[in-house]
Amino acid sequence: MKRILTFLLAAALCLAAGCKNNNETAMSNIDRNCVEKTIEAISGKYADVEGIDDRLARGVEQAAALWTKADGTADDFEAFCLENFVADPDQRAAMAARLEQNFESLWGCFNKMNVDLNLPIHLDGPDPTPLDELFGAYSPSAHFNDDMFQQKIAFIVVLNFPFYSLEEKNTLGKDWDRQQWAYARLGDVFTARVPADCLQSLSAQLSAADNYISNYNVEMGHLLNDSGEHIFPDMSLISHWGLRDELKTHYNDGEIGLAKQRMIYQVMRRIIDQSIPQCVINNPEYDWNPYTNAVAKDGKEVSVKPEPDTRYQYFLDNFHAMRQLDRFNPRYPTAIDRAFEGDMEVGFDEIEKLFDSFCSSPQVGEVAKLIEQRVGRKLEPFDIWYDGFKSRSTINEDDLSAQTRRLYPDREAFASQGMPLILRQLGFSQEKSDFICSHITVDPSRGAGHAWESAMHSDNARLRTRIGKDGMDYKGYNIAVHEFGHNVEQTITLHDVDHYIMKGVPNTAFTEALAFVFQVRDLDFLGYKNDDPTSDALFTLDIFWGCYEIMGVALVDMYSWRWLYSHPDATASQLKEQVIRTAQEVWNKYYAQYLGEEDSPILAIYSHMIDVPLYLANYPYGHIIQFQLEQQLKCESVAGAIERIYPAGRLTPQHWMRNAVGSEVSAQPLLDAAGEALKVIESSK
Repeated sequence: MKRILTFLLAAALCLAAGCKNNNETAMSNIDRNCVEKTIEAISGKYADVEGIDDRLARGVEQAAALWTKADGTADDFEAFCLENFVADPDQRAAMAARLEQNFESLWGCFNKMNVDLNLPIHLDGPDPTPLDELFGAYSPSAHFNDDMFQQKIAFIVVLNFPFYSLEEKNTLGKDWDRQQWAYARLGDVFTARVPADCLQSLSAQLSAADNYISNYNVEMGHLLNDSGEHIFPDMSLISHWGLRDELKTHYNDGEIGLAKQRMIYQVMRRIIDQSIPQCVINNPEYDWNPYTNAVAKDGKEVSVKPEPDTRYQYFLDNFHAMRQLDRFNPRYPTAIDRAFEGDMEVGFDEIEKLFDSFCSSPQVGEVAKLIEQRVGRKLEPFDIWYDGFKSRSTINEDDLSAQTRRLYPDREAFASQGMPLILRQLGFSQEKSDFICSHITVDPSRGAGHAWESAMHSDNARLRTRIGKDGMDYKGYNIAVHEFGHNVEQTITLHDVDHYIMKGVPNTAFTEALAFVFQVRDLDFLGYKNDDPTSDALFTLDIFWGCYEIMGVALVDMYSWRWLYSHPDATASQLKEQVIRTAQEVWNKYYAQYLGEEDSPILAIYSHMIDVPLYLANYPYGHIIQFQLEQQLKCESVAGAIERIYPAGRLTPQHWMRNAVGSEVSAQPLLDAAGEALKVIESSK
């Protein structure tokens, strides 16, 4: 699930509503003559200091681009730069250290306030009150950017630690030491001036979208088939994660399992096209036949209304929120640029090309043929989630849930027993295990689950997963193991990285990669041993099929955003039609020939499209990274590799991967391994 740090997301985005700033605020009042005059004056002042020319020119030019009439005149700008440019390397290092110390204090406290204010919304318990939702929408960090510029602190940072583009980081970074990398990351902090009222409005929007998704549940025990039968037990499953994971569990249940899978697929279609009756969402009072769309209450059919394109209105609101930042961000002038070039530090076109080549590979058809043989029927669209390559696919999930409920009746049991057990099995020392576990707090989640990192050394990361009254079922346990992987990364890359500003990983795909490394070992942690000689081949095919599935979803998300930028005045209804059309086009290009249906919209079901905009590409990218890491883990212990690799912190993706596995991010190792895995499976028959 997603890795959350809301205030940093808020710092990168902007919402239209209430934004009072105009072009006077967004545009610089410093001309080229002033810039050149200022550079010349500082050069003369430090004529005896070598090696400052490039960063001096960068710093002055970048500070000038952000200086507005409200900050002072051109003379004020020149005087400020002369007074605040630091030429001495030792003084500059001391300045960087103080900035990091103070940023940790500010960002850490902002984050902790965000965590505390959102507890009633994020955690299982009484329904949030309107007051809870107002506090959850409040952003403690909204004024940070404005304050830093008004205090001129931001200008000091920009002047002395200039920004480097992604291309420059990738080219120059190979020769940088750790201090230089930290300086470059300081240069990433203030690249745009986003007004505080925009950030505060954005926080409210994101909170509302998250609340919508977190409370979007389907009451499975109240679904009816055409014979009027309830084929599911009573359980409430969140869309899409819970529905998808339930579908995966029925590959060994014969005809009834297939019937359940087809019904879940139909429910998903109703959610996508918004024909789902409004009254059945998160409501156990109604029985619903998702095939006919008939609804009954107390045994009598009732007239109902569909959900009124709410899903796509949130999507559209997110677009308008991000689009309003464009005019404040000359370096990344669209939300797409900010998501890929800025956040992922991988270009949109590069990601698109990677996903296209993977989904078009001949290995896809070969793996699909193998799956068809294993299920004994023609494949259907929901087989995009085929789960039979995992070792757990042969184990009854009810038995697994009985075991996890017994082991982890509550969050305290998972925190005190489960997490230490996992770390020790992975090879962490007792001391390191105790340290990591002491910096993670486990919470029962209202939503599907997530990991929320800490932003200061004195605070804890948070692990959220669903925990029922009778304990943690297998689905909750599987999510908990995934989120624990995030938390381990978050803890190590905060406490073991040498510079606070370098904490974390290059992008969220890298934390997803470690979460996947943990998640695929969930049965190992329960004591199940897999002696199947084909287990390595099956593991490879499982990652391969997972990549294939989520790449299509990510492309739908990417293309939908690109369409919105070409159609900024679209309505929610028009957006719905386009998302469905895009999902069908991607499906027809990469999936229909193998999964038996033209024009399936199923790739549009993912909830991340609604509550975490432009995030989905991180998942397949993370799977590719995971596979390369797994290859490395064959040469060293999991714990040893994690403790060696992750303290590198927030390098760019390619530099990080070269440090981790000796090569850049590439899908080719997985494609090659899938071909070999197919041969192993064939020879074992």
